[in-house]
Amino acid sequence: MSTVVVCVGNTYRGDDGAGLAVAARLRDRVADGVAVLECEQEPTRLLDAWRDADVALVVDACSSGAPPGTVHRYDASRDRLPARVFRSSTHTFGVGEAIEVARALGQLPEQVVVYGIEGSAFVAGVGLSSAVQAAVEDVASELEEMVRCTNGR
Repeated sequence: MSTVVVCVGNTYRGDDGAGLAVAARLRDRVADGVAVLECEQEPTRLLDAWRDADVALVVDACSSGAPPGTVHRYDASRDRLPARVFRSSTHTFGVGEAIEVARALGQLPEQVVVYGIEGSAFVAGVGLSSAVQAAVEDVASELEEMVRCTNGR
């Protein structure tokens, strides 16, 4: 079973860099054969990132009105992501739309789990808010364990 972790974001838009921060934490902590990829441009690149994967774990910042640092987890293998959570994006095309395009084209991996880290500041600038930074650590640890279990390690 092949697994890919795809982390979406923009380092230069505050908390929108949460996904990329997760990638940085995971890169040296996953087993050989597990790809940890950064998707800094349009989330439509997800289709290429998970092309040969059976399992795709996707991380992005989100803005639903929940407290900053809240971690949302969704199994997008069968159901759409809730628009209220992934309603806005600093990308012109969001993760939810990319998943639905992949679903329509028959290019969605067997299992897709999306982690949304609730942000508070998506303005120009580098650095995460403290609540988002704490959530990044939690998500990275959870994904490390999930990948270990998925790959039988």
